[in-house]
Amino acid sequence: MNRLMRMIDNMPINVMLANPDDISSQITEIQTATANAVSAIQGISGTITEVSEIASAIAPAAEEKSAATHEIAHSVEQAASGTIDVSENIIGVIVGTQQTGDASGQALEAASELSKQAEMLRSEVDGFLVEVRSL
Repeated sequence: MNRLMRMIDNMPINVMLANPDDISSQITEIQTATANAVSAIQGISGTITEVSEIASAIAPAAEEKSAATHEIAHSVEQAASGTIDVSENIIGVIVGTQQTGDASGQALEAASELSKQAEMLRSEVDGFLVEVRSL
């Protein structure tokens, strides 16, 4: 009973003087507001569920994109390495071609010198034969 008396003492004056119809309409308003709040919370919950589903659907695609990007980077790295190998081979071919050209030039010079020496030898043999015949 003491508790009830304390509650009544703490109650605002407008609640104690209120008409039961006013209290009933206020309860109805509170129930309506509560129902609206519940509906809004359900809508928010549904939206959160949708966002979660979308995020779950996006996550694998992002992982696939990351994996594809990694593969592309690896392929570019391999292509760059292959390009270096090709460049080194081309340099080797150029050096080999230059060496072959140098050797061909030396062989041509040697052949030219040999041709001159053969001509001189022929001339000397012809001179020797002319001398031998004149004897």
